[in-house]
Amino acid sequence: MSETDEEQPDQLLQGSPALQGERVVFTGTLASMTHQKAGEFVEQHGGQAAQHVSRQTTLLVVGEEGWPLEADGSPSVNLTHAQELIAEGVTIQIIKESDWLALIELREPGVNVDQLYTPAMLTQMLDVPVGTIRRWERQGLIKPARKIFRLPYFSFQEVASVRRLSQLLESGVNPRELESSLQHLGKFFNEIDAPLSQLTLLAQDAQLLLKDERGLIDPRQGQRVFDFGTAETAETEVPELADEETFEGTIEFTEHLKPAEPVERSADEWFDEGCQLLDAGEAKPAIEAFRLALLGQPDMPEAHLHLAEALYLKGNTEGALERYYAAVEWDHDYIEAWTQLGCLHNELGDPEAALQAFEIALQVHPDYPDAHLHKAEVLHQLNRVEEAVPHWKIYLDFDEMGPWADLARQRLQEYDDGEDLQFP
Repeated sequence: MSETDEEQPDQLLQGSPALQGERVVFTGTLASMTHQKAGEFVEQHGGQAAQHVSRQTTLLVVGEEGWPLEADGSPSVNLTHAQELIAEGVTIQIIKESDWLALIELREPGVNVDQLYTPAMLTQMLDVPVGTIRRWERQGLIKPARKIFRLPYFSFQEVASVRRLSQLLESGVNPRELESSLQHLGKFFNEIDAPLSQLTLLAQDAQLLLKDERGLIDPRQGQRVFDFGTAETAETEVPELADEETFEGTIEFTEHLKPAEPVERSADEWFDEGCQLLDAGEAKPAIEAFRLALLGQPDMPEAHLHLAEALYLKGNTEGALERYYAAVEWDHDYIEAWTQLGCLHNELGDPEAALQAFEIALQVHPDYPDAHLHKAEVLHQLNRVEEAVPHWKIYLDFDEMGPWADLARQRLQEYDDGEDLQFP
């Protein structure tokens, strides 16, 4: 693309507040809305929407939820075709979704790509488990843009990028092909270094097994893997693990091949082991790992919180409740633990205790979106709707897209429609 072509998006934004005469195509997943809804906005602003790039296309908008990559990891067909036409001399301007929204001065509900989100909010918006988001943070795949006490806030784009790359790797796309595609996208976008680093870490984590001179290693669990399926291997001696300090996690042996002396671990190492097990859905061994971590260091609020989550996964709700309390006993400002306490109290049939827990979380962090939404829902459950309304409104100040935002808007609409009703 020539320098003139690269400057055109800025010129477009300055010179055309609407889309009169533009033929617009969208590629990649939009963060703010569906392609169909975006097409409606194009028509409303005087343009024409199309599904595929052609010589009549004047504007290509690239979605910002993840990257514009096909199922096989290649750059999107529309983006590739647009590049080919530009090389032939066709004038097609390529801009990001956020620039397009600014162009039409859109203020409709949708993802603000500059907004920061808590792990729970991203779980709802991107359908990624909270545990996965935490694991990505531990691995360095995503970094909090800020932290309030122990609560991380992340960039929507960064987490969406990791999710998209992770999905493609899990579907079997070759990492080298993905790397090539990202480098190709770098011709259009400046923010390419971060996803390339994410891809490197994800590719390392996605390999089923690595092999060195001593055998096989599962990098996801940090474990050395032994094949005891044949008589020949069963008779061999267990190899020495001279480099075992480079691998976290337990080393599993069959009953007749146990090491002579147990390997001592620090509380942090047991905590990391518990997190890996919990990520894999192995609640029972995760519980034991967290307990061992707390035996060595009882003042670990995160270990208490993760132990609570593992206990809850095993169906021990009362035990989980006590561990959440242990977390806030060691750190009164642990707002995620207070919010989980509120949710569990409500689940156990004590909404008043739930409200108290949410209120403490909001005293610590008045702008905590999750606590506002959960408190509003409990108040709604108690038919104290007028008290709930401000909390739904505050939540929508921080999130305009996703199931929770939809729920808050639905509740407010219900209240507006029936505000003259008398509640018992």
